Amino acid sequence: MDAKIMAKILLAEDEQNIASFIRRGLQEFGHEVQVAHDGGTAWAMLQKGVFDLLVLDVIMPKMDGLEVCRQFRLKEGYHTPAIMLTALGTTEDIVKGLDAGADDYLVKPFSFQELEARIKALLRRGRERPDRQLWCHDLVLDCDTRRARRGDTVIELTVKEYRLLEYFMTHQGVALSRLVLLKDVWDKNFDTNTNVVDVYVNYLRNKIDRDFEVKLIRTIVGMGYIMGVQ
Repeated sequence: MDAKIMAKILLAEDEQNIASFIRRGLQEFGHEVQVAHDGGTAWAMLQKGVFDLLVLDVIMPKMDGLEVCRQFRLKEGYHTPAIMLTALGTTEDIVKGLDAGADDYLVKPFSFQELEARIKALLRRGRERPDRQLWCHDLVLDCDTRRARRGDTVIELTVKEYRLLEYFMTHQGVALSRLVLLKDVWDKNFDTNTNVVDVYVNYLRNKIDRDFEVKLIRTIVGMGYIMGVQ
C-alpha cells in the first residue's frame, strides 16, 4: 500500500506523550488518527465509527487493549486489523495478544518507522483480501468495513446497526419475529418486553429506506419484519 493513501486509524494509548508522538507521526504519513486515552473510550468509539486499523496499548484504564481487541475481533467478528503496543515482551505476553485477535504485536520502545511499516503491511494485506459483500436490490453491505452503500449514498453504521442489517441481509425473504432478532442479534434468549428491536429497525430505516423510493425493510403486523423487495 502506498504511504500516501490515507487510512482512518484508532489509536488507544493512555500515556498522552506517547499518543501525541504516534498521532503526529501517523498524520505526517497522511493517515487520519483518532485517539482514546482509555479502553472504555476506545470501545465506545468503535461502536460509533468505522476504522481501517486499530493500534491498541495493552495496559489501559477501564478496559485493557486485550479486552477491547477480544470483544471487537472475536466476539463481534470484525476483520479490522489490530496492532497491540506494550512494554510486556515475553513470549507468553505476545501469545496473549495474538489469542485476543491481534494481527501484530509491537514491544515498547519501538521505532516509528517499524510501526509505520507494520501498519502498511496490514493495510496492504486487508486490501488484497477479497471483499465480503451482501446485496439486497441496490443496497450493498461490506462485511469488513461495516459500511453500507445504496446507489451513490455511503451509509455509516454503528456496531449494532451493522449486526442487525447483516442479519436481515442474510435472511432475505424470511419473516423474522422480534424474539428471533433479540436472540440472534442481541443474544437474549427470552422476551424482555423491550422495544430495542423496533428502535434499531427504525434507525436502519432512516438510513437505508427513508430517502429511497423502493423500501427494503417491511413490517409484518403482529409478527416482526422482513427484508426484500416486494
